[in-house]
Amino acid sequence: MNYWPLLGIAIVVVGFALRFNPLLVVVGAAVATGVLAGLDPLAVIEALGKAFNDNRYISVTWIILPVIGLLERYGLQQRARAVIEGMRGATMGRLLVAYLAFRQITSALGMKDIGGHPQAVRPLVAPMAEAAAMKTHGELSGDERDKVKAMAAATDNVGLFFGEDIFFAIASILLIQGVFESAGYRLTPLQLSIWAIPTGICAFLIHGSRILAFDRRLGSVSR
Repeated sequence: MNYWPLLGIAIVVVGFALRFNPLLVVVGAAVATGVLAGLDPLAVIEALGKAFNDNRYISVTWIILPVIGLLERYGLQQRARAVIEGMRGATMGRLLVAYLAFRQITSALGMKDIGGHPQAVRPLVAPMAEAAAMKTHGELSGDERDKVKAMAAATDNVGLFFGEDIFFAIASILLIQGVFESAGYRLTPLQLSIWAIPTGICAFLIHGSRILAFDRRLGSVSR
């Protein structure tokens, strides 16, 4: 057995450890793996080019991220905090539970990229949750602020993870279908999606309870 192609893994590990350019590290590892596996160098480059062309929509990310960065620079987080401070009855718990429901429902409809950490949690959800917590419970310590931000990020993760499996045309459902089929159970993606609904509901109830309990714990701390 030829183990030389595994050298690509070592290139990735060393490159990231030395903080080299990630794109160059990944491309170098891919080329090294292909060549050591006996492929023609031109064939390796052609495969990389084809993969990039087939997934060129990924380059849209490089347009979105600078826009979000500019919005943050010119006060997006401050405006998000101001909106929450001006709302009556806004609490961190209610805000994050509402975002959890929004994230799960949109993911279940196939719109899994409508939220996310860089485009929604960091510039909007986390600052709004922090402002709501401060409005309800007063000034927060640095540790408490970090916990609020972490809860906002966790809410996005839970909403996406347990919402996207309800959408039948997604890779995770197709993977589950393949595993069941290899074991002799022939199920359609729609059947798997329907059985993901109770799990999604349980995830909403459990994580929603965790959010509200965390909000209450913040309020019980003496200032």
